[in-house]
Amino acid sequence: MSTPLTTEQLLHAYRVMRTIRAFEERLHMEFATGEIPGFVHLYGGEEASAAGVMAHLGDDDCIASNHRGHRHCIAKGVDVYGIMAEIYGKKTRVCQGKGGSMHIADFEKGMLGANGIVVGTGTPLVVGAVLAARLQGTDGVSVVFFGDGGSNEGAVFEAMNMASVWNLPCLFVAENNGYAEATASNWSVVCDHIADRAAGFGMPGVMVDGFDFFAVHEAAGAAVERARAGEGPSLIEVKLTRYYGHFEGDAQTYRAPDEVKHYREHNDCLMQFRERTTRSGSVQASQLERIDQEVDALIEDAVRKAKSDL
Repeated sequence: MSTPLTTEQLLHAYRVMRTIRAFEERLHMEFATGEIPGFVHLYGGEEASAAGVMAHLGDDDCIASNHRGHRHCIAKGVDVYGIMAEIYGKKTRVCQGKGGSMHIADFEKGMLGANGIVVGTGTPLVVGAVLAARLQGTDGVSVVFFGDGGSNEGAVFEAMNMASVWNLPCLFVAENNGYAEATASNWSVVCDHIADRAAGFGMPGVMVDGFDFFAVHEAAGAAVERARAGEGPSLIEVKLTRYYGHFEGDAQTYRAPDEVKHYREHNDCLMQFRERTTRSGSVQASQLERIDQEVDALIEDAVRKAKSDL
C-alpha cells in the first residue's frame, strides 16, 4: 500500500499537470499564428503520466523522451520560460534555439532530451545513462517514455533485453494513447497489452489507467523503489489519450466522431484529480483555483518573454 500523499505533494502534482495543460493549450493557439518554426506535437490529456512518474525522481535521475516531450521537460523541472523560448527558436534559452520543440534537453535537470525520431530511440540512451550511474556508484534511476508505435521498434526490445541482462535500475514507460500517428494501436500491436511484453524480458510489467494520477503514481513508485533496491528494470504501460492530433495540423480523420469530446467530459485527469482531492478534503478548491491563476499568469509571461527574446 502506498504512503498517502501530503497536501503539499498533492498541490505540487496538480501544479505540474495544470502547467503542462496550460502550456500545451497555449502552444495550440500560438502555433496557428505562424510564429513558431517547425513542428509541434502536443500532450494535452496525458498529464497524469508525466506527473505521476516524475514525482519519484530527482535531478540525479535521468529521463529521455520522444517527439511529444514538452510535458516531460516541465514535469522534470526544466524552466518553463526556457522551454517556451526554445520552441520559439530563441538562442537565449535552454538549447540556444537549436533544438526547437522536439529536441529539448537540460542535463542539469537530468533531461537527456526529447527526440524527433518517433521510434523509441530514447530507450538505448537511458540504458547507457543508468549503466554510467551504476559504474559511478550512485543510486540514480533512468526512465524512458515512448509511445505505442515506438513499442514495436527493435531499439526498444534491445534496450529492454540489455537492461534485464545487466539488471539495470531503469523504468520503461509506454504511453499508449491509442494511435501511432494515425494507426490505431489495437491494429498495430498484436498482444492485448504492451505491458505483456515484459515477461519476454524477465521484468515485471503492469498496465495502469493514465487518466488516474494516483494509479500512475503508485505504479511508478513501486517500480522506482524496486530499481533503487537493485532489483532491475520494469515496464509500465500507461493507457491514456491525446486531445490533439499527432502534430499541429493533423485533421484526426482516423478518430471516431466525438471521441475526444467523450474523453474530455468523462476521463480528464485534471477533472478526476480535482474531484477526488477536494471530495476527500485533502486539498481545498480555493487552493487549486489559486494554482490555476498562477499557472495562467506564468504561461502568459513565458509567451511574452519568448517573443521578445533574441
